[in-house]
Amino acid sequence: QVQLVESGGGLVQPGGSLRLSCAASGSRFSIVDMAWYRQAPGKQRELVAGITSADSTNYADSVKGRFTISRDNAKKTVYLQMDSLKSEDTAVYYCNLRYRSFSSWGQGTQVTVAS
Repeated sequence: QVQLVESGGGLVQPGGSLRLSCAASGSRFSIVDMAWYRQAPGKQRELVAGITSADSTNYADSVKGRFTISRDNAKKTVYLQMDSLKSEDTAVYYCNLRYRSFSSWGQGTQVTVAS
């Protein structure tokens, strides 16, 4: 059983930055693909950014140039650096781990962008 624990959410002003972290339990973290999703009130969960086991990344158009996903396999952790935050980035952010047909989710961390 894989457990994912997110941290780093909070309240930030527009234009500010936050870094989210997601720590995974278990072994062989280096072979899995990781991603960050978010869900705003009344909206569907959407992909924000993904990173494969080969370090290939992809981003939602709405965050390109502002968010950066990275991973540290030694620490079994994936990060989401969020810069130039906007009010529309307000959501619960979820970490996702994928390996073949297996998928696991974290509990989510709230990000609120407001003045």
